[in-house]
Amino acid sequence: MRIVSLLPSATEITYALGLEDQLYGVTFECDEPARARQEKQIIVGGMRTAGIEPAEIDRIVRDRLAAGEDLYTLDAGALGELQPDLILTQDLCAVCAVPTGTVREAAEQLGCRADVVTLDPYSLDEVIQSIGTVAAAAGVPDRGAALITALRARLDAVAERVRGLPRPRVAVIEWIDPPFGAGHWMPDMIIAAGGEPVACRPRQRSAATSWSEIAASAPDVMIIAPCGFDLEGAVGQAERILDDPAVIDLFVDTGVWAIDADGIMVRPGPRLVDGVEALAAILHPEVATPRARQAVRRVR
Repeated sequence: MRIVSLLPSATEITYALGLEDQLYGVTFECDEPARARQEKQIIVGGMRTAGIEPAEIDRIVRDRLAAGEDLYTLDAGALGELQPDLILTQDLCAVCAVPTGTVREAAEQLGCRADVVTLDPYSLDEVIQSIGTVAAAAGVPDRGAALITALRARLDAVAERVRGLPRPRVAVIEWIDPPFGAGHWMPDMIIAAGGEPVACRPRQRSAATSWSEIAASAPDVMIIAPCGFDLEGAVGQAERILDDPAVIDLFVDTGVWAIDADGIMVRPGPRLVDGVEALAAILHPEVATPRARQAVRRVR
């Protein structure tokens, strides 16, 4: 089977299932594992945001979406040359990947008869189930079942470690300018890690809010997890917030942390379980594993 992945999380799932030899096309953002962009044909390009201010990124994205412009470019010629049997895509977020409609249209024009599998999980459980969806579509359901069992065992281990402990109120911030509270599967992750999610939209698309509204939810802990940023980038964003008296004065008694958002929070793949373990390291350090602590950093 020839597989093409049009989103980073699907690429991670494909490698986790041991299907890398059957994966032929990826996106410019598929960096886990790092060799994916080196070994595979890149068939999706897009805007590189390094060095651009968060408010400017937000403005560009909003303007392009309002104008009906694509945020990603699909190399239809390369897709046609690969002649995949299976294409993995999504409709979850127009900011995250090429939408299914665009993929199906391109495939039809090219005479490509690939199965197009759309992955649109909104909860942590749905993310884990999507692994089984990919495995079944790729003809390796047993591998999917084994990986799901292993991931659920790790979640059960976290649940056991935090059982009976106090549950801090936790606000995860997906973007800082304007601020976006956590959506989709992130509130589930907070609960799994032994916290109580606030200022969030469980199993819904995240939406712009205000710092005053977030403060009104009285979080004990605020975790900066900006989409597209690794740990160092998230630390930088958190420090920007701390430098703004108008913002940070609203959170005098709130602990501020940064987390490797791009790696273990925003991509709906196997590493979300790493994210739960890392969140538990923030909320309940007394039961955290050393590995989980490496993905987080206290900023205040």
